[in-house]
Amino acid sequence: MTGRTPEVERFWREFCAATGTDPGTRCDVWRFGDSAALADELLELVLHGPKRATAGLLLDHELDGDPLPEVGGLSVVLDGRDRPRVVLRTTGVEVTPFRAVDAAFAWDEGEGDRTLASWTAGHEAYFRRSLDARGMAFDPDLPCVLERFTIAWTP
Repeated sequence: MTGRTPEVERFWREFCAATGTDPGTRCDVWRFGDSAALADELLELVLHGPKRATAGLLLDHELDGDPLPEVGGLSVVLDGRDRPRVVLRTTGVEVTPFRAVDAAFAWDEGEGDRTLASWTAGHEAYFRRSLDARGMAFDPDLPCVLERFTIAWTP
C-alpha cells in the first residue's frame, strides 16, 4: 500500500464530491506491479483496455499488513510516478492457490494474450521476484488474492 499524499487526498476529495461518496469511506491507495514501468503499463490496460482484474499473493498482504480488498471497496490507483489516476470499485474477491487460477480470471486480467498460459508465466515470474526479495521460494500452492473491479471514476 502506498501513502496518502496531499495529491492523493485532493484526488479523493474530487472523487467524493463528484460521486456523492462520504470522504470518510475506506479507500486503499496502491499501484500495479513492482516497477514504475509496469505500473504505467498495467494502468493503461485499465484506463484504455481490457484489464478488469488483478492478482497478488496473500502472503504479501499478510507480511505488509495490507487489508484484503472487499467487494464494494474503493481504491485510488497510482501511476508509475505515484500520481493518482483512477478510482476502482472491487466487484469480486477470491483467495485461491496459484495453480487453481482459471482461464476466465486470466482473461479478465487483460494482460498479454489473455490466455491462462500467458497469465501463469507472467505471474509466476512476478511472484518469484516478489518472493526472492523476501528470501522466500515460489510454490504453486501459495494462495493468491484474485480481485475483480470496475472503474468507479476518472477525472
